[in-house]
Amino acid sequence: MNSVPPNPNSNSTAVNAGGAAGSSAGAAANPSPTFSPLYQQIKALITQSLQSGEWKPGELIPSEVELANRFKVSQGTVRKAIDELAAENLVMRKQGKGTFVSTHHEARAHFRFLRLMPDEGVPHYPESKFIEVKRMRAPADVARLLDLKSGDAVIFIKRVQSFDGVPTIVEELWLPGVTFKGLTAERLVEYKGPMYGLFESEFGTRMIRATEKIRAVCAGADDAALLHIDANTPLLASERVSFTYGDKPVELRRGLYSTEHHHYHNELS
Repeated sequence: MNSVPPNPNSNSTAVNAGGAAGSSAGAAANPSPTFSPLYQQIKALITQSLQSGEWKPGELIPSEVELANRFKVSQGTVRKAIDELAAENLVMRKQGKGTFVSTHHEARAHFRFLRLMPDEGVPHYPESKFIEVKRMRAPADVARLLDLKSGDAVIFIKRVQSFDGVPTIVEELWLPGVTFKGLTAERLVEYKGPMYGLFESEFGTRMIRATEKIRAVCAGADDAALLHIDANTPLLASERVSFTYGDKPVELRRGLYSTEHHHYHNELS
C-alpha cells in the first residue's frame, strides 16, 4: 500500500535527500531541496498505480474518501490531485458513477490526437488502408526521437486514411519493436477500432501525451498518387511523438494532410 511521508504541514512536501534545508554546509555541497505541494505527491502516487496496472483502462478507481484513507490525507487533497489527472485525460469523472481510468476506446478519445476536422458535417473516424507493415532497424533520426539506439528494432507502418471514401491522410508510423512485439499487418487489418485502442488493450501501452510539429509542404509524386491529388498540391505535414507513462516515447508518427475539405483544429487555453 502506498503512503505519503509524514508531513508536519499539509501544504508542504518531503524534502529531497541531502541534508536539512537550513544547513549551510549541505546547501554548499548539494542542490537546493525541491518542494512540491502535497496534492502533487498524491497525484504521483495515483499515477504510479495507473502505470502499474492496479486500475485498468475503463475501470472505476477508488472513491476520494477511500483514497484519502489510503494515503492518510484530506479528501480535498485527493480531489485536487484527481482534478489535475482529469485535466490531463488520465482519468474521467462520470456524474453519479465515480472516476474511471481513461481509455482510448471512449468515443471522445478518438479525436484527442486526431486534429483534422471536416469543414462541414460531424467529425468521424477515418477508414484505414495499410500500404506497408514491416519490422526494420531504426534509422538514426527515428531512434533519437524514440529514445532507442540506432539500429534497434522498430515496426514501420504506412497507411492511407480516408473520410467518406476520399483519401485525406498519408501516415508513416514507427513503434519500438520490443514494446509492440507481435504486431502484424493481419492484426492491424482485422482490428476495426482506433489504433490507440489496439495498443492499449493488446500491448498494454496507453498514449498519455504527445508533442507535434506542423509545417506546410508540397505533395511529392508518390504521396500525391496515394491521395488522388496533383503533385505539388499544398499539404500540412505533421510530426508527432507520443508518450506513455513516465514520459517514455512509444510512437513516432509523420503525416501528410490534405486540407481540401478539412482543417486542422486545436483548442487553446
